[in-house]
Amino acid sequence: MSDVSRDYDPAASSLAGEVDPAVMDELLSVRGSIDNIDATLVYLLAERFKATQRVGVLKATHQLPPADPERESAQITRLKALAEEAQLDPAFAEKFLNFIISEVIRHHQAISGNAKG
Repeated sequence: MSDVSRDYDPAASSLAGEVDPAVMDELLSVRGSIDNIDATLVYLLAERFKATQRVGVLKATHQLPPADPERESAQITRLKALAEEAQLDPAFAEKFLNFIISEVIRHHQAISGNAKG
């Protein structure tokens, strides 16, 4: 068990004692699901960044540019369509992917800089 898991109190809430216990139980149950999803997202993002690091090394090794605007545009279009299918706001999905892409490009630029130096 990680230190984060050991120090985390899933029942922490400023609502404790202020709402019906049955409502609190349901709230904690739903929040438990959210916590599990959040943990999965963190681990999935870590795996995604491991893969993009490999792409960054390939790009640096072969003197390819850190950004690929055509690929990025296609990914945004694809993710927005997936978001609509999943009943998630496509604008949010686009913002989320743009944030990830900017981080990936930053990593690729760092790798490229390290490969040249």
